[in-house]
Amino acid sequence: MPEEGIRAVFFDLDGTLADTAPDLGGALNELLAEVGRPQLDPATLRPHVSAGTRGMLGIGFGLAPDQPAYPELAKRFLELYAARLCVGTRLFDGMAALLEELERRDIRWGVVTNKPARFTEPLMDCLRLTERMAAIVSGDSTPRPKPAPDSLVLACETAGVSPRLTLYVGDDLRDIQAAHAAGMRAVAAGWGYLGDGLPIGEWNADATIATPLELLDVL
Repeated sequence: MPEEGIRAVFFDLDGTLADTAPDLGGALNELLAEVGRPQLDPATLRPHVSAGTRGMLGIGFGLAPDQPAYPELAKRFLELYAARLCVGTRLFDGMAALLEELERRDIRWGVVTNKPARFTEPLMDCLRLTERMAAIVSGDSTPRPKPAPDSLVLACETAGVSPRLTLYVGDDLRDIQAAHAAGMRAVAAGWGYLGDGLPIGEWNADATIATPLELLDVL
């Protein structure tokens, strides 16, 4: 690899590395059933998964974090999610092959997510990825989560790589913002959840790819 080539690739978790929508959406539907509300179609839930608890309670109950009913529902939602953390969650198609190729090229890789560590770490264990990763940084690993750059800077420090030799891949505008703030190149994951904000073409990513293996063309 050239001296100035990419040395590390970090991935957002939900909607980029792994399809966690079946379990996050399933937890929300369990909560809706508990309170007597109709369940929602997975396709309706999917765009909101990257926003985590905030996104799920927003689409399910029309609640924002500053509303009085939010904390108790959030607590119960997370209890239900913890109980089904890795039931339907899988790596996206092509991701396993991409990770193997990164390792073959001696490019370090890891995860930087806003998901709390109490979910991130057991999920990585369940997917049998932990021992292969150069860094696992969760939403509560630093004082400020994405779109602040703190978690990405910590990932670089943990992996022993410079941000300027690092790519970050994510499926949300805040991923692109965090990467650029950290001095990294940012790649938008077109297969992800993408949210309901600005279209992916307006995120100002350095590249946009439709499948995980297309990242190899960016390196």
